[in-house]
Amino acid sequence: MNPMKIMEAFNTFRSNHPKVVDFANYVFGSRLEEGTIIEISVKKPGEEEPITTNMKLKQSDIDLFDELKGMGMP
Repeated sequence: MNPMKIMEAFNTFRSNHPKVVDFANYVFGSRLEEGTIIEISVKKPGEEEPITTNMKLKQSDIDLFDELKGMGMP
């Protein structure tokens, strides 16, 4: 993957969805603990009910997030 294209796409995403980026920076900017639950909900146009899932963080998940942060990924 071209890092410049990824950064350009992320900058567009940040411009389109600043509250999501601020939220992610707040949540992932602090140290997450094992056992933290992350829940995601998606509601598609024309559908009445959202689809929701969650995950309880394991240490390996936290290690992955730390690696991504080390690579400059927000």
